[in-house]
Amino acid sequence: MSPLAVFVRTLSRSSAIVLGVSLIVVNPSLEWSSSRANGADSNRSTWMRGVTAQNSDIERAVDALVAALKDSDAGVRRQATVALGQMKNRRAVPGLIETLRDQDADVRLRSIIVLGELKDPRAAAAVTQALKDADPRIRARAAIALGEIGDASAVAALRGIVGDGNVEVRRRALRALGELGDASAIPDVTSALKDEDASVRRAAAYALAALSGDRHQPDSDFNPHSRVNPNPRPNPNPNPNPNPNPNPNPNPNPNPRPHPRPSPRVSIDPHVDVEPFVHVHPRVEPRVHVSLDLKLR
Repeated sequence: MSPLAVFVRTLSRSSAIVLGVSLIVVNPSLEWSSSRANGADSNRSTWMRGVTAQNSDIERAVDALVAALKDSDAGVRRQATVALGQMKNRRAVPGLIETLRDQDADVRLRSIIVLGELKDPRAAAAVTQALKDADPRIRARAAIALGEIGDASAVAALRGIVGDGNVEVRRRALRALGELGDASAIPDVTSALKDEDASVRRAAAYALAALSGDRHQPDSDFNPHSRVNPNPRPNPNPNPNPNPNPNPNPNPNPNPRPHPRPSPRVSIDPHVDVEPFVHVHPRVEPRVHVSLDLKLR
């Protein structure tokens, strides 16, 4: 065999060995990368399954409480309504709407409270019907709930109870009309300014302000005994310091040293021959006494 053939055969065998080693080294890293990607997908899937399971548990709890709204015991129905209000899940809205026909007034009252807090427009029609309830507590609470839900379809029904025989119902109806902001209610609200009850008249004034676009807080914070300055200053400090210093003249040196005692100054008349004689006492702070022997020319 010629030397050239031997060289070619040796080179081919070396190349095969190098290729095999490279595959052995690279293949585990590829498998590790693939397993890492699969692990991330697995973790994401596990997290999604956990969230889905949690939501499913909450939904099952809400469904169980909605079923408890039909319990034969009124106390159980009331407690189920309270629990649904604490969970604040709109999945319970249809079941709560059905309880507005419950024979127990407290159950109806609690359901209206929860529906108002949930602010779900689906409950607007049923709560509007509750304005005709025989219990004035429920009528008043229904007016509050309608203001919270914010459905303008309840304006006509609220205008109809502005003249209700119960003071609280009239007051709550006026406040709800102010919150809904429908200007068609202005005539009814204006007529309430002549109501025999002062709280109703105050509510009417607040509602008129809200209907005119000035929605301030109610007059519960108003103090009739507070004094008002007839000549207030428009702006006593037009350019206030954004970073005021509580100590405008701070002492840069909190422990200052006492000032040294000034040395005595002696003025000498140039026309007088002076021979000063100095006596020094051995003290910490020497004092200088000057005695002058004057010789007049």
